[in-house]
Order: sequence, then structure tokens, then C-alpha cells
Amino acid sequence: MIIRNITRNTVLTNQCDHARSFFARLKGLQLKKDLPAGSGMLITPCNSIHMFFMRFPIDAIFLDKDQNVLYIEEDIKPWRISKVIKNSRSVLELPAGTAKATGTILCDRLEINQAAST
Repeated sequence: MIIRNITRNTVLTNQCDHARSFFARLKGLQLKKDLPAGSGMLITPCNSIHMFFMRFPIDAIFLDKDQNVLYIEEDIKPWRISKVIKNSRSVLELPAGTAKATGTILCDRLEINQAAST
């Protein structure tokens, strides 16, 4: 799937996986060696993440039910836990530095294009 920041007219990821099942959400990106530019993972439902067994830092963008940005945690290092974000319905995990590079800030609105799903 492709996820765009429609407020800033930027693409956050054009190769995004979607973790919806319990096991997919639990596993997340744990077994990956890296997260290439343009890649990402959308975790739904989700209001907090852990970085256990991760090998690289990421940016995490917490979204409400309308895909508005509620909270951004940049450059989360392995073996950390995010705080619980009230009203978060999903979390978009991206390569570290993506939020800053795309100018994404609180209250921006994202567009999730399911049709381009991988």
C-alpha cells in the first residue's frame, strides 16, 4: 500500500505492509535486518509499540481513526517502548528520519491507498 501525507503532499511509504492479526502485530519488524527507504509497516489496531529484538531505529507515527497524526516518536532505538497514545488506532513504522524528511508534524492527515497493497 501507499501512504501519503496529504497535508504536506509527500509520500511517506510506497511499499507498506499491514499488520492486522495478533501475531503479525506482535512480530512487526522484529526479524528484519533493516527497513529500506520507501518501506514501512502499518499496525492496526495499535496505541503503543515495543522495539524488542529490533536491529535498527525507526520513526513511529501514531494515527487516530481518521488518519490524523496524533503523536510522532522519531528515531526510536532498539529495546525501547513507546508511551501509550490515547485515541491512537494505528501506528505507521518508517525508516528513522522519514518524519523529518517529509515534514510530517502533529495534526497532518495521511491517506492510505489500499489498492496499491503488496
